[in-house]
Amino acid sequence: MNRILANEKVCMGCGLCEVYCTVQHSKSKDLLKAYNKEKPRALSRVRLEVSKPISFAIQCRHCEDAPCATACLSGAMKRNAKTGLVTHDENKCIGCWTCVMVCPYGALRMDVSGKIVAKCDLCHELETPVCVANCPNEALTLKQVKA
Repeated sequence: MNRILANEKVCMGCGLCEVYCTVQHSKSKDLLKAYNKEKPRALSRVRLEVSKPISFAIQCRHCEDAPCATACLSGAMKRNAKTGLVTHDENKCIGCWTCVMVCPYGALRMDVSGKIVAKCDLCHELETPVCVANCPNEALTLKQVKA
């Protein structure tokens, strides 16, 4: 299973991980359209935590015990047995935010416009997640870990 690891020693807090994630999850997949024309704007699945001199990106860790999946009232959040990823079905999500409250990393985002949760999906349709591919200092890396 793949996981994104953040190295706060080389993160400069540029926010490109958030920008590229927003664009990747937008309807248009175009930077200008995603930020200036799409309503509601897509929500980044990664959040940059900045407390200078330290900064780092936070996204879903796809926990082995996944408290978000256990707490999910509608069954929208669950672990994919094949990939090991914790997935989120937006069609089942009721926007109760229970998963947000139990996430030990603060990695889940409330998409209040759509009344659903937004979480890292590791850009499953791409070979490398966009946050990793576009991190200028390589502060984000994709690592294969045993599940």
